[in-house]
Amino acid sequence: MRLIDQQFTQTPYFGVRRMTTVLARQGHAVNVKRVRRLMRLMGLEPVYPRPRLSRKCPDHKVYPYLLRGVSIDRPDQVWATDITYIPLQRGWAYLVAIMDWFSRYVISWELSVTLDASFCVAALERALSLGRVPEIFNSDQGSQFTSVAFTGVLEAAGVRISMDGRGRVYDNIFMERLWRSVKYEDVYLRDYADPAAAWAGLTAYFSLYNHCRPHQALDYRTPAEVYGARAEGAQTA
Repeated sequence: MRLIDQQFTQTPYFGVRRMTTVLARQGHAVNVKRVRRLMRLMGLEPVYPRPRLSRKCPDHKVYPYLLRGVSIDRPDQVWATDITYIPLQRGWAYLVAIMDWFSRYVISWELSVTLDASFCVAALERALSLGRVPEIFNSDQGSQFTSVAFTGVLEAAGVRISMDGRGRVYDNIFMERLWRSVKYEDVYLRDYADPAAAWAGLTAYFSLYNHCRPHQALDYRTPAEVYGARAEGAQTA
């Protein structure tokens, strides 16, 4: 599963057969059936260029996509969220983060061993508790984000809700870039043993990401500099 996750992060368009071929060439005794089972377990679907960990629920309300043609030119104009898979030495965990699109600042995050909506709601409530509110909040149509528990928090805060349309590959591209950075700059290097170790390591990484890591797209400023966040407010999880 770790090897599949690493390969999928690098080549998210690889399906089961390509993934099986790559693993076999690396000397691993795998077949299509096993790789398909593991990719399903991890929530990886190559139809989209990202892990589809957020499954759509047909009974939940889906909100329209509000960002078509919108110029993102200021902090707190748009926040976005997504979920990714975190491999551990013993099992796996799921990471959700909430990011300010303009500054790339990670406002809050949560780690969970299950995919229920509660850890996503906790991340959202923590982000809003810091005293800043976005105009628009964008997510995919996964059940965690369409749940009443999640959308109700946004509606109570007066936030407009936007959801990616089906097949809109690049709607949440900034989150995908964040996941690539998190995995290649931290998770794969640290090889966390369990959720507790991952929590401690990610706490340090997100502080570095927000306050010490210059971004080329931000004219080599840090997300915190662009967002206007103080160092003492960086740790939100």
